Amino acid sequence: MNSGRLKEVAAVFLKLGVIAFGGPAAHIAMMEEEVVNKRKWITREYFLDLIGATNLIPGPNSTEMTMHCGHERAGIPGLFVAGICFILPAAFITSIFAWFYVEYGKLPLVEPFFYGIKPAIIAIIISAIYNLGKKSLKNRALGVIGAVVILLSFVGVNEIYALLGAGVIAIMWFSGKDILSSDKASAFSPLFIFSSTLFFTGTSLGGLFLIFFKIGATLYGSGYVLVAYLQAELIDKTQWITQQQLLDAVAIGQFTPGPLFTTATFIGYQIAGFWGALVATAGIFLPSFLFVLLINPIIPKLRNSKIMASFLDGVNIGAIAIMITVTFELGSAVLTDWKALLIFGLSLLLVFGYKKLNMTWIVLGGALSGYLLDLF
Repeated sequence: MNSGRLKEVAAVFLKLGVIAFGGPAAHIAMMEEEVVNKRKWITREYFLDLIGATNLIPGPNSTEMTMHCGHERAGIPGLFVAGICFILPAAFITSIFAWFYVEYGKLPLVEPFFYGIKPAIIAIIISAIYNLGKKSLKNRALGVIGAVVILLSFVGVNEIYALLGAGVIAIMWFSGKDILSSDKASAFSPLFIFSSTLFFTGTSLGGLFLIFFKIGATLYGSGYVLVAYLQAELIDKTQWITQQQLLDAVAIGQFTPGPLFTTATFIGYQIAGFWGALVATAGIFLPSFLFVLLINPIIPKLRNSKIMASFLDGVNIGAIAIMITVTFELGSAVLTDWKALLIFGLSLLLVFGYKKLNMTWIVLGGALSGYLLDLF
């Protein structure tokens, strides 16, 4: 494997691990800019296929997307380098916050910076929705399917059910004649991976690892679902942490860059210090590496099957629809005063008016704007 490509993968995803604030939709928007628009590692259509496939497996979707992109650029070594480089900055930053929390019972004052980052991130997500949406909206029928997914998302239907439903409707709409062809339909089966339940005994690093491995191997959905899993495993069953520690851990995961799953790093540190943080982080992310390694080779084969191509088209438009829903919800929570609206408006102008401008500058500009406006 070309070491130059591995270095390139490492550089791209280390950078994203440092600046990728705002959750999975924002992370995917930044990835699309880096690997599709700027570096042209893959086509936009294949990038959409990767998003669709990733949404059908458990784990942190944006982190799994980094693994797919790394694999496309540098093979299996690239898969692992991309995932690790994206996770490491967030885990390191979260560990620093965890140390402050244990030592002083509070966190450094960083809210003004994150106040400004959030409106900028919404502008970046809107840009990605526009670019990806143009590619995924191939005909009116897919537009109808996307609209249905938006409605389902707003009324609270689980994301995975909405995506699978979009895929199935697309198959019926575009490939109804071929649906009984068993040789083609068989390509569908690898997408459904069910993870067995893991058990542990005792308060140990091994038990901690198994708890987080189980969460990483079975969790679909948003950060709110992660909270429910953590509540069940670490408070209701084991009582290893308190409710307040859980809420503080989730807050840290939300306003640090990179994947929300580094909440596990913070919790692991609370339970067992440095080794607890390391074990919890490894446990929650390891299943994602295994899932991506398993499904990545079959994605091109799915596109070559008429039935599965229809399925992917439906899932892709469904994924864009869910991004629209998430963006609306984020906007409703973040764009609540003139300062946030000002940062959002300027960021939107930069995103669409200066398309060659690196997203890093937009994120940093939002952070600085938030800090300066907070002084007033």
